[in-house]
Amino acid sequence: MFLTRHQTLQGPRWALDGRFLPTTFTLDQGLQLPKAALDGFLRSLSTGDAASGPLLPPLEPTHEVWAAGVTYLRSREAREAESAVKDVYAMVYDAPRPELFWKSLGWRVAGHQMPIRVRADSRWNVPEPELTLVVNAAREIVGFCVGNDVSSRDIEGENPLYLPQAKVYDGSCALGPGLQLGKTEHLKDLAVEITIARGGRQVFQGATRTSQIKRPLEELTRYLGQELEFPRGAFLMTGTGIVPPPEFSMTAGDVVAITIGGMTLENAVAGRA
Repeated sequence: MFLTRHQTLQGPRWALDGRFLPTTFTLDQGLQLPKAALDGFLRSLSTGDAASGPLLPPLEPTHEVWAAGVTYLRSREAREAESAVKDVYAMVYDAPRPELFWKSLGWRVAGHQMPIRVRADSRWNVPEPELTLVVNAAREIVGFCVGNDVSSRDIEGENPLYLPQAKVYDGSCALGPGLQLGKTEHLKDLAVEITIARGGRQVFQGATRTSQIKRPLEELTRYLGQELEFPRGAFLMTGTGIVPPPEFSMTAGDVVAITIGGMTLENAVAGRA
């Protein structure tokens, strides 16, 4: 099942497998259900005309987006290289408790072909391609989408306490193009690919697999919900295993394309504010 959210003349509208759902449908409704009931609920809904209109981010304004860090060995190595406190990231990678941080509310998220940004006070900015889990109110993984956890590496590298400023700002989070719901066993070994184009020419390409994530996905969601309730469900970015070289930084006009599980999220980089 593939859920997409579209901009229409009547406002945002959800679609299932390419056809509009009733205007009364909300993702909140689906994520309040147990995983075993979600498929039947969605298929019981009537569908209408073929979906049209620009894609919106596949979540609602009040949904929360969280993120996990240092889940891949490559991410740990990159964090150590950029940081003035290198041993912090080695400790996180090997610790029982994962690194989890708040990333965005739904209203601030960019969707497919919507702009992302780099901070005006940062000189070293990178995209982070991430499998993003769709988690229901019972903290079950019910699906996934493609995520881009845009980051200011120089700000984070100055001091780990600057992580919120490096990770949370306008244009720093993109999700899309839609939500692939249903079976989730295959999420443990999906190809993750990224390309960055500049002036029509590819300037970076990278690939990894979600099997390189050190921690089970269920462990990440369990820790996320250990002392937090998510009555509307939540989205959890699971970390990156692809890091551009130190000499690379995104700039206005770049186009970032991330493909995971057959879905591609594409965003152009807007100019600095």
